Amino acid sequence: MKTIDARGLSCPEPVVLLREAMRSNEDAYQILVDNHASRENTMRYAQHQGYQATVEEQGGEWTLTFRK
Repeated sequence: MKTIDARGLSCPEPVVLLREAMRSNEDAYQILVDNHASRENTMRYAQHQGYQATVEEQGGEWTLTFRK
């Protein structure tokens, strides 16, 4: 599973990083974000690409896992 650390980045950068990672055609990806806009936008993008999302929140940071 490829992990992307997008903490400290504002949109659209986390979505761009996720899109680039998804070019490897893996079955699962994980992205770390620290703001609501990045969380929502990366979730929306991944779901449009056919991935199911799970979200874990800890101390104002989110770990989003996307699986086909």
